[in-house]
Amino acid sequence: MFAGSLVAAITPMRDDGTIDFEAWSRLIDFHAARDTAGVVVGGTTGESATLTDAELAELSARALEAAAGRLVVITGAGSSSTAATVARVERLSRLGIDGVLVVTPAYNRPTQEGLYRHFQAVAAASRVPVIIYNVPSRTAVDALPATVARLAALPRIVAIKEAVASSARIDELVARAPAGFTVLSGDDASAREAIAHGARGVISVSANVAPRQVAAMVRAALAGDAARAAELDARLAGLHQALFIEPNPIPVKWVARQLGLAPAGIRLPMTPLEPEHEAPLRHAMMAAGLAPDCKEPE
Repeated sequence: MFAGSLVAAITPMRDDGTIDFEAWSRLIDFHAARDTAGVVVGGTTGESATLTDAELAELSARALEAAAGRLVVITGAGSSSTAATVARVERLSRLGIDGVLVVTPAYNRPTQEGLYRHFQAVAAASRVPVIIYNVPSRTAVDALPATVARLAALPRIVAIKEAVASSARIDELVARAPAGFTVLSGDDASAREAIAHGARGVISVSANVAPRQVAAMVRAALAGDAARAAELDARLAGLHQALFIEPNPIPVKWVARQLGLAPAGIRLPMTPLEPEHEAPLRHAMMAAGLAPDCKEPE
């Protein structure tokens, strides 16, 4: 179920920070029509830290309605509290979503045993498949492959979004994982290489604004067409880099606004893109064929 190009979706917001739910439904339709395999609602790129539980539930419900079975819907449910995460997973998994994405607890830095028990409790509470999200650069804790292998043996835990940009890490995860467990890249810049080492796709920031291009690259990589995948990825390389010129999701929300995909709002403590970063982002957009006056590549 969880493979291909999945988008870590932005949450469209007005200038006052309120969610534009109409724009959200249009975004889901946009992705369903452009080869995106799935959408992550309320992940890091969706400003999970500032969303209320009610907002997250409404975003999920509207995503399900707009997707109409055309792509899978995964909702971000993680927090730094095991009890709070369990309660959120229990609520969200009743909505009919296809899965939950649960990030490792940030800031409190649990041990590997603490990570195991955290996800064990989440898996026991969930009615839907659970995807582990490992992003040490954000959380200050790393779910190591041995711990992931232990977790992969539990019912409901079916995949990991691995944001450590290392082919050796992907190799170890794939080697240790039981049959049926899916490794997904969580890093656009190294996703093609991760797929070559056994990952089954990517949960992508770049796919917010270049869905067809990312999906085509992933398709080629999964098919073993290394030359075509490299050619497509080369066109996206500047975009992958520029979308992190400031902390995510500041740059991708700016690009989405330039393309008319979503309003420009963003919630504090995130702030709008600094003007000096607009030029390199425009250059990356042009290189990827994303200038507003350019035809979208097929």
